[in-house]
Amino acid sequence: MRLNRILLSTALVVVALVVQVTVLARLHLPGAVPDLLLLVVIGLALVYGHTSGALLGFCAGLLADLAPPADHATGRYALVLCLVGYAVGLVRPENGRLRSATVPMIVVVVAAIGSTLLYAGVGSLVGDTSARHVGLTGLLFSAALYDLLLAPFTVPLIMTLARRTENDPLAGEGPSTMGGGEGAYGWLGGGGRGSRIGGQRSGLLGKSARNRSGRMKGAKRL
Repeated sequence: MRLNRILLSTALVVVALVVQVTVLARLHLPGAVPDLLLLVVIGLALVYGHTSGALLGFCAGLLADLAPPADHATGRYALVLCLVGYAVGLVRPENGRLRSATVPMIVVVVAAIGSTLLYAGVGSLVGDTSARHVGLTGLLFSAALYDLLLAPFTVPLIMTLARRTENDPLAGEGPSTMGGGEGAYGWLGGGGRGSRIGGQRSGLLGKSARNRSGRMKGAKRL
């Protein structure tokens, strides 16, 4: 991973963990706790891909495992976020274009449900049966709902920050590529259609100008 990715990812993970432990965990909402750390991993994996997503997920989960007041086995959440980061990174298209908010919203819901199931499954393997007493169905519903409500305010911002740390054409270097960069990973439709129409229009104008020039030169020879 490049240095700019490491610095941005570290800052986002630390801020998300602090907010989740000090604010979200103390709201005492029914069911699950909104998982801001999961949303950070999702946003970064959608930009950086599956390899970086898995590495970021593991580091973020391990930090959450070690941060107080953690009451579970170390490495449990690291494994969950590692798998989630890898799976979310696979959703990122080859050309890096996400043209609507539908795909990220579906990814958030599936990741929230999948991470809850994985966490409960790993817990059952190590003898933690707390999910059975709380009610797994309620946890799944509340986790998906809370993360879905929180995602529009966090995931687009995280993806925008991640794009700006990239030094590739999709990240936007110069005026012409800035438009392509915003549509590349953004949640709104890309502006490539307008640029193609403009290019076709300029090509037609240039062709007609060359034809007029040819006719003028021919008349001059006569």
